[in-house]
Amino acid sequence: MSNPSPVAKPSNPSNPKVFLDVEIGGERVGRIVLELFADVVPKTAENFRALSTGEKGIGQSTGKPLHFKGCPFHRIIKKFMIQCGDFSNQNGTGGESIYGEKFEDENFHYKHDKEGLLSMANAGPNTNGSQFFITTVPTAHLDGKHVVFGQVLKGYGIVKMLENVEVKDEKPAKMCVIAECGELNDRDEWISSPADGSGDTHPDFPEDSDVELNDVERITSIAENVKNIGNNFFKSQNWEMATKKYNKALRYVESCKDVTGDDNISKLNPIAVSCNLNIAACKLKVSDFRAAIDSCNEALEIDPSHTKALYRRAQGWQGLKDYEQALVIYTLLTRAGRRILKRLMNYHQMIKLSVVKFCESSRGLKSKKKRRRPYMPRCLPKFVCSF
Repeated sequence: MSNPSPVAKPSNPSNPKVFLDVEIGGERVGRIVLELFADVVPKTAENFRALSTGEKGIGQSTGKPLHFKGCPFHRIIKKFMIQCGDFSNQNGTGGESIYGEKFEDENFHYKHDKEGLLSMANAGPNTNGSQFFITTVPTAHLDGKHVVFGQVLKGYGIVKMLENVEVKDEKPAKMCVIAECGELNDRDEWISSPADGSGDTHPDFPEDSDVELNDVERITSIAENVKNIGNNFFKSQNWEMATKKYNKALRYVESCKDVTGDDNISKLNPIAVSCNLNIAACKLKVSDFRAAIDSCNEALEIDPSHTKALYRRAQGWQGLKDYEQALVIYTLLTRAGRRILKRLMNYHQMIKLSVVKFCESSRGLKSKKKRRRPYMPRCLPKFVCSF
């Protein structure tokens, strides 16, 4: 019978720890640190540890180095798992263990009952090789079929980033690879500060920080600090690094918003709006107009009448040569236009309320006549309706 997975991280301080440095689309995005449950599944843990260091040389059946370095994450399923470990064929059909082509299921001691668990991929009972997966949700249907042999200690934000990569038929649209990997002996090696010379000392992902995510004051301070570093990159016209810092500040803000109350969210929203607008400005500078519009939309979700967000969105539409959309927004940004915008928004809310009331009253009707759909005026600009 399987047991609940460990709550403690690490579950056993003497268990080996390994790291996977990940690249997405040729860009180094960060490090995943894993504990291997050598105290429960020593053979399976040793297989993964040795494949991380590459110390076993060339595989007998594949003729390839027994090493995860350069190995792609070949299969990603959102709200399920990310899969890797086929160092020979790189498509899910290959790989090899350090004991030979395959080895047996050691035991099913732990359940797949949470995110961030490391488990062996297989093709049926006793067919373990080198392929593995990391869960992004509990996956109870895998209990008793796949061997859980480790857990993510740090870098779960990288796992989520991989999970959200665009895919086609479960294959990532961008190359997602293990750029470097190995064994860790010192806790200080687990997660390093960004080495970009900016003075940013905070981990790239809030999950890897020692700060409590519900500490609004501390999170606000970190987000403001990172945003200001982004502003320095913006002033030096380093649009790429500026965007990275603004996105990082947003990650801290959003992680706090997920675990705090409405009163605190209102304190965090101004930072979120500012970062989204700064990202939009960066995207306009590099002519990525669609991304600029998307960032403006994020800001407008928080503050629907924000003048700068509307203006930059109009610039985005203009860049896409959708002059009709741009002109509508530019018109509404005049003093008279802002009054019109407020009326249109109120009118739009009245229409939505009327439709809801109509639908509620229609449920009690038993007429056999074909019901007509409620009238929906088409006079509102698309960008107003999108709120």
